[in-house]
Amino acid sequence: MDLVYQAADLFRSIEDRARAGEARAEAAEQAQLEIIAATERKLRDASRALEEARRRIESQQEQLDAAEFRAQAAEAEAREAKQSLALIEDAIRQRLLLTSGQKDGRSTAVA
Repeated sequence: MDLVYQAADLFRSIEDRARAGEARAEAAEQAQLEIIAATERKLRDASRALEEARRRIESQQEQLDAAEFRAQAAEAEAREAKQSLALIEDAIRQRLLLTSGQKDGRSTAVA
């Protein structure tokens, strides 16, 4: 009878270890699933952040392009204004020379 009890105890011990092993395997599998889920969430968050950064960069590039266009337009206007000013200065000089030449009694021809 002792051998039967010993065998029963041995089988219970084997079953207990098998149940414990299964429980550890299930716990490990659950932990892996949680890690995978957390990793997927982080990947989605990173992907959204990357997309947002891309949109911001595109927006800033568009703003930069617009600013460059405005700067080029302003430079063109400044060149035109400088040319106009030079023409006005020349006209004033010619007028002053003509006027001062007439006061001296001399005639100054302007080409």
